[in-house]
Amino acid sequence: MNVEVAALAKAATKNDVLEPARAAFSAVEKLYAEIRKLVRAKVSCDGKISSALFEAAQHEAHGLAWLATYVESIREMIAYAERLQAEGRYGETEDLLTRIGIGEYLSQIFGGIPMNQGEFVRPEDFGLSAQAVAALRADAVTQMIAMGNTSDNRARLVSLIANQDSAAMIGDPGLDDTMESIRDEMRKFSDGEVAPYAHEWHLANAYIPIEIIEGLSALGVFGLTIPEEYGGMGLDKIAMCVVTEELSRTYIGVGSLGTRSEIAAELILCGGTDEQKQEFLPKIASGEILPTAVFTEPNTGSDLASLRTRAVKDGDSYKIIGNKTWITHPVRADLMTILARTNPNEPGYKGLSMFLARKPRGSDENPFPAQGMSGGEIEVLGYRGMKEYEIAFDGFDVPATNLLGGAEGQGFKQLMQTFESARIQTAARAVGVAQCALELGLRYANERIQFCKPLLKFPRVADKIAIMAVEIHIARQLTYFSARAKDADKRCDVEAGMAKLLGARIAWAAADNALQIHGGNGFALEYAISRVLCDARILNIFEGAAEIQAQVIARRLLEEGN
Repeated sequence: MNVEVAALAKAATKNDVLEPARAAFSAVEKLYAEIRKLVRAKVSCDGKISSALFEAAQHEAHGLAWLATYVESIREMIAYAERLQAEGRYGETEDLLTRIGIGEYLSQIFGGIPMNQGEFVRPEDFGLSAQAVAALRADAVTQMIAMGNTSDNRARLVSLIANQDSAAMIGDPGLDDTMESIRDEMRKFSDGEVAPYAHEWHLANAYIPIEIIEGLSALGVFGLTIPEEYGGMGLDKIAMCVVTEELSRTYIGVGSLGTRSEIAAELILCGGTDEQKQEFLPKIASGEILPTAVFTEPNTGSDLASLRTRAVKDGDSYKIIGNKTWITHPVRADLMTILARTNPNEPGYKGLSMFLARKPRGSDENPFPAQGMSGGEIEVLGYRGMKEYEIAFDGFDVPATNLLGGAEGQGFKQLMQTFESARIQTAARAVGVAQCALELGLRYANERIQFCKPLLKFPRVADKIAIMAVEIHIARQLTYFSARAKDADKRCDVEAGMAKLLGARIAWAAADNALQIHGGNGFALEYAISRVLCDARILNIFEGAAEIQAQVIARRLLEEGN
């Protein structure tokens, strides 16, 4: 670093972060454009994306998705700072979160982005020479890195948050008073009704009590985004994010109870007939009907085109025949959204249809008291409270009137319409889990005395807390950004995918770091961080595994402009 840049970094104050950040971002945009061009050339044949070439270049393609996610993260951090400065809400904590976050992500873009443990992507991996990378790395990038993730900035951030209430937000999230009122209401419920008992439920692999579900119903959680004409609250996706985040902060199972309602409601709103909307949406909104999603099958995973479960027309009904797996909360559910093949002669996605299948609630003793339906529990490390099951259908009856939309062959298209909202909500769940890990780590670092002082006084421990806080803030802003795009009726599969991709990685890193702060105690089942670590791990798998998520994002990015 030259003397001039060092002097600029040292003299930086909270009011001058935006100018170098914008200049650095301009350089990163040029780097991204050049890399995107290189990857497109590598995976294209005759001007079109080749599936074979794309698969062969997965490291570069997925690396492009991660690079684009980092670019969007920096863009949103700059936009966040601009908004809060304009509103007079940009204080020292917000400034430190911004400059550390932008500086660190710039450093990783040019030095290596972690796609996973042991998997990094660097500019040179795309075919750029060291000289080309150096030419694209403007002085503003060097300056922003120098004034960003420094030991002094990390230490100052930790000093600002060290003694605050563990449930308090670190930094202003940038939302309006209405959203913050919703957050306060959910936080009171979570802290009072969930936090004291969550670890007990987890250790016992017990269902979340029905009283909690009734409490969520009373708060309107299940009808949060369902239009008022169908008995819902008619709120936007930002509200869904705030609610999901706060509930997941105390227990991911409680934060996930609304996921199935969100998916079912979106399926019916986008693809259902008027009669289906009138019949099901008010009952989902009130919590009278608890839905579950029945999509995944053994040996198919993310390859939905290979689904084998059949729905055979038999008079005025369909008979469901086949096996499903990883079905969450099916025993206590009243409604299953089942994806099945109605046309065995139609390969791939085109032969799939979606059904709204009612079922009676079961119990541990008799999980599926319905003719033509049986199943067994899948014991899991974490993400408990709702229970996972394998389900076998052998002639399970569904009335033909419950074919979603009344037309066969639309199932995959209907499901795709839900993915944006589901992934935005999963990103919010990840933020909530990461926030929980941060709070547990911070509390333990303050309370645990080693060598006559709290762990937080040791720089390596404090650094972990600082980076956790910064990355959670970035994930939160990226999640809100994707929610705003959805609320504006924009196609946002890329934005939602980015929020989910980054949020899941950050949740796992936060849980891992918080457990490390706990040391040996973190490995003991009695400590809540052991639960949070298990809960965080699933986020990188469901609603699109990280590799599938990166695949989808990259494909869209490379197809744009063709």
